[in-house]
Amino acid sequence: MRAIQCVALGGPEVLQVREVPRPVAGPEETLIEVARAGINFSDVGRRGNGWNHPKRELPVIPGFEVVGTRVSDGARVVGMTTEGAGGYAEYAAMPSNLVLEVPDGVTDTAALASMVQATTAWGALLEGGRMREGDTVAVMAAAGGLGSLALQLARLHGASRVIAIASTEEKRQLALELGADAAVAADAATLADSIKAVNGGKGVDLFLESTGGAITDAAFHAIGYNGRMVTFGQSSGARNSVELDLLMDESIGVSGYWVTPFQRDEAGGREAIATVLEWIAAGKLRVLENASFPIAKAGEAQAAIEARATSGKVTLTVDDSSWEA
Repeated sequence: MRAIQCVALGGPEVLQVREVPRPVAGPEETLIEVARAGINFSDVGRRGNGWNHPKRELPVIPGFEVVGTRVSDGARVVGMTTEGAGGYAEYAAMPSNLVLEVPDGVTDTAALASMVQATTAWGALLEGGRMREGDTVAVMAAAGGLGSLALQLARLHGASRVIAIASTEEKRQLALELGADAAVAADAATLADSIKAVNGGKGVDLFLESTGGAITDAAFHAIGYNGRMVTFGQSSGARNSVELDLLMDESIGVSGYWVTPFQRDEAGGREAIATVLEWIAAGKLRVLENASFPIAKAGEAQAAIEARATSGKVTLTVDDSSWEA
């Protein structure tokens, strides 16, 4: 079969079309003929830093999630691997406990968004952030694929006020259209004051952060007494030192969140995915569908995500013409 392989660590050019053996599904796996593959920001990180959870040697076929046809019975399904490998291909073998039939009315792109991005948002809110009904919630990168779902899921789980943080006016307007009560600029110099200004002069109860660096430092000052920060990404690559006096003075809790254990837990991740798919089908949850790239241009797609030039879910189409682009 044809697949995209990461042949070395580096820039987008290391993603190349190769002929590789078709995978064979093991006893607890499902083989899917891929119609579309999802891209996540973590794919970009692996391209530069390698596959370490678990460790994999290059070359590697990237990709967490695919939607397509279950080979065994022809059903339309969406599937995910928690290892970040195998998706950018004509066929993918996915763990059967993370393969679900796609409800009528749910597009391929929306189905893909229900996997890594939705489970991360769900888990960060409810597991990592221990969100309670009535909480005020701030969401970083709120027009992105994950952030746009997080702000809607916060609302669906009973947040009293959701504040979106985004880098451009266009993205802030998009977040408001998705149901955010307010939207502020992703400017470290003004972030804390801006959030308090749209939150009755108070800091928020829960802050979902995925950037790192100066924005994270500013976010601590945007959290109210006894509030929490959950960090589940470090897209800037910058490191932070936590000011313990600030944490103690304001009783702020800080936690990191890694979604993979939640995804592997059938009572957790699978149930969350199923609920998200139901909510999408019912019109309760809107997925931002961004540009689709032919799979031969996987490098260009990753570069667009890396440059913050996208909003919502970015995907790769997988058909004969997509390999020739």
